Amino acid sequence: MHGVLFDSFQHNRWATALLLQTCSQLSEEQLATTVVGSYGNIIATFNHIIRADARYLQHLSGKAPDWLINREETSDFARLQAWAEQAATNWAEFLAMPFDAEQMVTLVTGDYEIHGGALIAQALHHSNIHREQICAILTSLGIEPPDLQPWAYAHETGRGHNREINA
Repeated sequence: MHGVLFDSFQHNRWATALLLQTCSQLSEEQLATTVVGSYGNIIATFNHIIRADARYLQHLSGKAPDWLINREETSDFARLQAWAEQAATNWAEFLAMPFDAEQMVTLVTGDYEIHGGALIAQALHHSNIHREQICAILTSLGIEPPDLQPWAYAHETGRGHNREINA
């Protein structure tokens, strides 16, 4: 994977997986909750995040998983987790190959062109925004959301740590 993008995409994978794990413990009523300013309820937002992750890569690579092509959606957390992992693995495989970030990419809809590097930035931004909306829903339910910041990712995965200072 392109060195500078490694942690960005690993953070994306980690944060979605952690939030899915947290929300998989919620009741049906809690999962149906929404708040003003969010995409929709928790399940709808997860479907949107994961499908968009795969769709952005489809724009870049021309390949898409069957569940994206078939426009599938689910409320089953095991399937959501599997789809998120598949999308993350597909991103890792794509980013392991040479890629010209200045290359113009035409979206699948055919109505918009964008530099590949800007589309990659959009993919990461999109996931972060919608995960924060799910965290806002959790907060509205009185549930402490997990810390999804890159700082927490770095600490939990060994990509960062506190320095020992010898006095």
